[in-house]
Amino acid sequence: MSGVLLVDDEVRFLEATSETLRERGHSVTTANSLAAARKALRNSTAELVILDLMLPDGNGLELLDDLSADHPDARVALVTGHPSIKSHIQSLTGPTITYLTKPLDVRDILRLIEADDDLQAPDDGSEKHFGYLIGEAPAMRKVYEAIKRFGPTDVTVLIEGESGTGKELVAKALHAASGRHGRFVPTNCGALAGELVASELFGHEKGSFTGATRRHAGVFERADAGTLFLDEISEMPLDMQTFLLRSLETGEIVRVGGEEETKVNARLLAATNRDLSTIVREGILREDLFYRISECIIRLPPLRERGDDIGILVHHFIDRLNERYRAEKEPSAEFLDYCAKYSWPGNVRELKHVVHRGYLMTESTSGEIFPEAGAASPVVVEKDRVGIHAGRAISDVERELIFKTLDHFDGDKKAAADALGISLKTLYNRLNEYNGRGGVR
Repeated sequence: MSGVLLVDDEVRFLEATSETLRERGHSVTTANSLAAARKALRNSTAELVILDLMLPDGNGLELLDDLSADHPDARVALVTGHPSIKSHIQSLTGPTITYLTKPLDVRDILRLIEADDDLQAPDDGSEKHFGYLIGEAPAMRKVYEAIKRFGPTDVTVLIEGESGTGKELVAKALHAASGRHGRFVPTNCGALAGELVASELFGHEKGSFTGATRRHAGVFERADAGTLFLDEISEMPLDMQTFLLRSLETGEIVRVGGEEETKVNARLLAATNRDLSTIVREGILREDLFYRISECIIRLPPLRERGDDIGILVHHFIDRLNERYRAEKEPSAEFLDYCAKYSWPGNVRELKHVVHRGYLMTESTSGEIFPEAGAASPVVVEKDRVGIHAGRAISDVERELIFKTLDHFDGDKKAAADALGISLKTLYNRLNEYNGRGGVR
């Protein structure tokens, strides 16, 4: 998982959870309000969003429009206050949203991340190259040859490719081929908070800045004897590139607030979806850093250039979903034809989500998946049904959610507020607003 966005107004939860996820090698961005979440989405990559429904400055559902515009492939887990109202929320948001209930346990989030990664995780199947990569297209054969050639060495490799082509999987394959016994540590440079970049890369000492309550190991240390993968290297702040280059040249890091140099043996892999020669000319990336990270280059082809690999991937994703849900679904000929003719601007990531959507929209456990089930266009819900649809205001959706929760608890406002994860005062404020608009029923 290259990017997780946590949106919750409980600061202690954000701090503890983000620390745990980062220690597991995940990139984490946090936000404690709707406004902060919107800013985070503009400045980071989010593949999974853990989203609290009730935020100080609005409803978490309002963020779904931003997600569909800026991060259409991101998975969303809505946080509800009570398991018994999950079905009500699902009727509002549709079947492709995941749900977590308060109090949140970080193990639930880890299971959610691992479930998403399971679609791409290594297994014993013979169709995977290096345990991670699927496809037999000539362009992919060149990638496999490059992995064989570069994997067992210590050279820095730059992986180029459009968003969603699987650059992190190539990095994992290089790590698997390297024979290194340390960890594979992925970090998305675009998701690093500006003021915390140095701490995330090199770590910090206790007391080095406000909130540094203990020593923190950065990604270089965590990747010692293993592989450090810097995704979207072009998003690295310019003032940090000098320090990154020095660490690559010397094999040493200095923690923020520290004085001693620490030796690390982390092999660097980097990736980008931008033309690095262009951003070097524009002064976004230092020229010396560019030469250092591009000792060897692997160019990953877009899905539209991989021909029959599209059908192979469709079958693979469905097979894995069948294993997970203990079903026997299969793609229809029409669905395969639809997938073959579509241009896939979001590449393999988009294909995976379209297949997943089509799979969930096919009710029978042994039915065929058809194009309309997996199409990327949003589902419009009839006016007489509950749900989000084009033209419906988020405030109306929030109001319906509150009334459904009150109905569930027979008008008990304290129980409804607890279930929604908001204070009783906030609930009364919302109800007063509805009353002022003639909305209380």
